This record gives sequence, structure tokens and C-alpha cells, in this order.
Amino acid sequence: MKKLSLPILILFVATLSGCDVITGIFKAGAVTGIVAVVVVVILIIWLLSKFRSK
Repeated sequence: MKKLSLPILILFVATLSGCDVITGIFKAGAVTGIVAVVVVVILIIWLLSKFRSK
């Protein structure tokens, strides 16, 4: 039984560290997506104001 618990422990450690990596990637992706949306909205507002002022 002791021989079985070490591989299971290694599997859990590897799985948990992988989840941390994926979580970091998704957080960075969410922040990047929010920034991109804000930039696009500002660009659209700027373009609309340029066309209306003429």
C-alpha cells in the first residue's frame, strides 16, 4: 500500500501545479481581453466623434 501512495501523491502534486498554470493563463487572457475591448470601444467613440464633427 505504501508503494501505491507515492505515485498517487506525485500525480496530485503534478495535477495541482498544472491547474495553477492554467489559472494564470486564463487570468492573463481575461485581463488582455478586457483591455482590448476597452481600446476598441474608445476607438469607435473617437471615430464617431470625428465623423459627427464634420
